[in-house]
Amino acid sequence: MPRLLQRHPSALQLLRESLQQEGDATTPAPAAPPHVAAAPAKADPASDVTPGFSARQRELLAAPLDRAKVRQREQGRMRVSYLEGWQVIAEANRIFGFDGWDRLTLNASCVAEHERPVGRDRKSGWGVTYTARVRIVVIAGERCLIREGSGAGHGIDLDQGLAHESALKEAETDATKRALMSFGNAFGLALYDKQQRQVSSGMEQGQAQSQGQATKTAQQQPEPVAAPLEPAVITGLQTRIKALPPARLEAFSRGFRAAFQVPDAQPSLAGLITTSAHQRWIEGFLAEEANT
Repeated sequence: MPRLLQRHPSALQLLRESLQQEGDATTPAPAAPPHVAAAPAKADPASDVTPGFSARQRELLAAPLDRAKVRQREQGRMRVSYLEGWQVIAEANRIFGFDGWDRLTLNASCVAEHERPVGRDRKSGWGVTYTARVRIVVIAGERCLIREGSGAGHGIDLDQGLAHESALKEAETDATKRALMSFGNAFGLALYDKQQRQVSSGMEQGQAQSQGQATKTAQQQPEPVAAPLEPAVITGLQTRIKALPPARLEAFSRGFRAAFQVPDAQPSLAGLITTSAHQRWIEGFLAEEANT
């Protein structure tokens, strides 16, 4: 009787068997019988609470940008609107709180350095450029929000070290402003709109705030922003202001007058520092001065 030749399985058969084995290995366990009901999930009483910014913070972030805080500079053949670094830091302190946000410089690099003439006398000096990346961390209720921004800074000085210092600080400040910008109009987002539709005069903003206050219930208490200062606190602030360099002292005078509607006819600001609102604004300005 002739012997039958044993045929080896084809590659297609082997593939099918392999897939069949994998399917059997990954088959889920059978479901529970229909009569076994799953235990109902317990309702979390905190699930209805939405963590985040307070209503007051959201109101401040959504408000139009006061035009009195906007500065302009020549850039090529254009005039560019911008916010000064100290102004942005002061706004962060005002809206988030002095202990409600933080800043971290992730990296900073010198990308250009060359000798160049400086000043009208064309003396030999240095031109330096830095780039920096900054991370901003903001506490919003139970959440921790993170924003990052990149910036560049240029330093020109007769002294090489001073040129580096100026460029590095400018790059960090520029990156800080770009990171905070994403939080809204108060941090310069409104300036990216060419028509600047979210930039208003101080009078318009005051009227909008008055209308908003009129709609609030009587149970809401106003924020204590105008508490009187102790004489010792006022004296300490005045001493720190007098220690500013002339250029920064002039910037302080312009910013304070714009923030608190002080007319140019008022020659001295010393007697106007009287409330906690003034103190918060001054502390923000001095904090920026310490970083520059």
